[in-house]
Amino acid sequence: MSGADQLAGVPLPSSVREHALKHLATLERAEDARTVHRALKRAEVYAQRLEVIRALNPANLEALYIAFDNMARARLMELEQ
Repeated sequence: MSGADQLAGVPLPSSVREHALKHLATLERAEDARTVHRALKRAEVYAQRLEVIRALNPANLEALYIAFDNMARARLMELEQ
């Protein structure tokens, strides 16, 4: 599932969506598990910063965390095969 698919239906400001898609793309193309975990940490820090400044409502913020986590899990499963 692509990054755009992960965020389908989640109303995000365009600048937030753009950065979220970059984080999802980084997760999707990670070359190994270590890189996946590092990229996930960076994505989570991005989401935490959005949370601190209250840039998103709680439901959209949760959807962002879930999208990052789902992409990381999917990539790790691909790398295990």
